[in-house]
Amino acid sequence: MNQESNYFTSISNAITTLFGENVQIERGFPVQGGDINKSYGISLSNGNVLFMKSNEKANVDFFVKEAHNLKAIAKTNTITTPKILGFGTEDGEEVGYSFLLLDFVELGNLDEKFWENFAEKLSKMHKAETSSYIKKEDREKNLIFGFYEDNYIGKTKQINTPKEKWIDFFRENRLMPQFEMAKNHFEKEDFKLIDKLLENLEDFLVEPESPSLLHGDLWAGNVMCDTKPQAMLIDPACYVGNPEADIAMTELFGGFSGKFYEAYKSTGLLQPNYVDRRDLYNLYHLLNHLNMFGKSYLSAVKSVIKKYVG
Repeated sequence: MNQESNYFTSISNAITTLFGENVQIERGFPVQGGDINKSYGISLSNGNVLFMKSNEKANVDFFVKEAHNLKAIAKTNTITTPKILGFGTEDGEEVGYSFLLLDFVELGNLDEKFWENFAEKLSKMHKAETSSYIKKEDREKNLIFGFYEDNYIGKTKQINTPKEKWIDFFRENRLMPQFEMAKNHFEKEDFKLIDKLLENLEDFLVEPESPSLLHGDLWAGNVMCDTKPQAMLIDPACYVGNPEADIAMTELFGGFSGKFYEAYKSTGLLQPNYVDRRDLYNLYHLLNHLNMFGKSYLSAVKSVIKKYVG
């Protein structure tokens, strides 16, 4: 292992360290996962079942940061996340790969209270103390929005340099990097609107009453229901920001149950006229999809820009 106690130099090293020398892998089986990583279940000789995500060896930092983000959410003691067992690299016979090991989560059936309970726990996470997620030297400068390290949104590097103001953070660390990566998709007239939008964000967004730890990539595919049944968050892209950004993301790709939104709104965390800001928050994710998956997302990006400054 390297300097991190959860970092292993091979799967066999991880299994031996975690479960003992007599425990072996009996079989692996594919599990449905996302577009970026491969996902597997691993059955062990002691009866345990693990969940493993893998990627190219060079992308091990994906999993290091994901583990850090899961720990950040778990630290709030508000909402469940999978137990982190380890991460690292495997030197295979040909290329090798990187991996993340988690407890395997058996899925349950949603009961009538699932969405209300999830909204309640998410609101508690959004109300949790956030200073520990910002480096001390930044807190002393009143830089309260951001995170102690950069991470990833999908496979894209997510910049979390702390800022004093939320709107500055969203402009400089969210929209501007994505627009820069997507610049070859735009024409001269588009850039005029983009500049206008960035220069006038204060006309559309608001500062939160207090900073919140965000999941950062909160769509339906990143919420699981375990057998209790209770909500479990996976695949986070954490940072400290405005909780409205998390809620906006939930509405981008189909949305959650209406009971979730009713329960969350009752907590008072959403400021007046949130709906007017929702699409602007989701512009970040649409731009990221444009940069990761191509021009099929371009019309949606342009539509949002024109909605605000067109």
